[in-house]
Amino acid sequence: MPLLVSILLAFIPASIYSWITYWMDRYEQEPLHIVGGVFIWGAVVAALGAYILNTIFGIAIYSFTSDPVLTDIATGSVSAPLVEESLKGFAVLIVFWLFRKEFDTVMDGIVYAAITALGFAATENVLYMMQFGFAEDGWTGLWGIFFLRVVLGAWNHASYTAFTGIGLAVARNNRNGLVKFFAPLAGLTLAIFTHFLHNTIGVVAGDVGGLVLMLLVDWLGWLFIFAIMLWAIRRERIFIQFHLKPEVESGLISPAQYNVAISAFKRGLAALGGLGSSQYRTTRKFYQLTAELAYKKQQIARVGVNSGNSMEMIDQLRTEIGRLAPHASV
Repeated sequence: MPLLVSILLAFIPASIYSWITYWMDRYEQEPLHIVGGVFIWGAVVAALGAYILNTIFGIAIYSFTSDPVLTDIATGSVSAPLVEESLKGFAVLIVFWLFRKEFDTVMDGIVYAAITALGFAATENVLYMMQFGFAEDGWTGLWGIFFLRVVLGAWNHASYTAFTGIGLAVARNNRNGLVKFFAPLAGLTLAIFTHFLHNTIGVVAGDVGGLVLMLLVDWLGWLFIFAIMLWAIRRERIFIQFHLKPEVESGLISPAQYNVAISAFKRGLAALGGLGSSQYRTTRKFYQLTAELAYKKQQIARVGVNSGNSMEMIDQLRTEIGRLAPHASV
């Protein structure tokens, strides 16, 4: 029973947090099969791999030092940030490599990274609720760990790993070879550092003051990533406006459809107008494709043609948009 409760208390909130993250990507939401895949990677591959590697590292440190305190510090401050951020980041890197046409913007990088991390956090929270909650203090301990990690620390892992996604997105949209090489490394380094900072405060300053300081640092990190997401949404709106204007002039989309396409709020209302019918799916897909067309035009303008964007892709998008335009709501 405690295990089942722990699973529900970890994975239901993680699913809700993942949906919120997915919803924040207002203009071109990522394919659900990829989003689901990175969540599963985080929950299974990254979590299991991190548990094994962190355990081996802790055993090795203890065998050399026989000092449990030093072992906890080394595992929490060194092994965990390096191992966990690398394993979570690898899922984002796989998307970056294999699904380049679905990895367009900073927002995409944040979404893939955060949802991977939320899957990881869900599994880790189950282990913590069982090992450090129920096993040590019964149901009171389990609920205490739930409140500390799932409520107060809801977005911690997501905010760390988001830096990796941002770094890969910067590389995706830059011509400069040095930037393409160093941006992902810088992103991973920031992910590891913020994770290290959280863990070190938690291990070294374990009293109430340390908890307050840790939460303050964590929440400032959340706020910073949220601010980047708002900036990314605004920036996307600007280049969607710019790149769709010629499509209005050419007659591909109407002025009314253009006004809906550049507004995250109006796009949602237009789709809801046909909720429960095929028109809902048509309208939703139409505005999704208009955003994708703008992204591809922006990428070609910035970095040229590559495996993730080409003139053929743009022509295909225009063809599909033209087919759907007469049936899309405004």
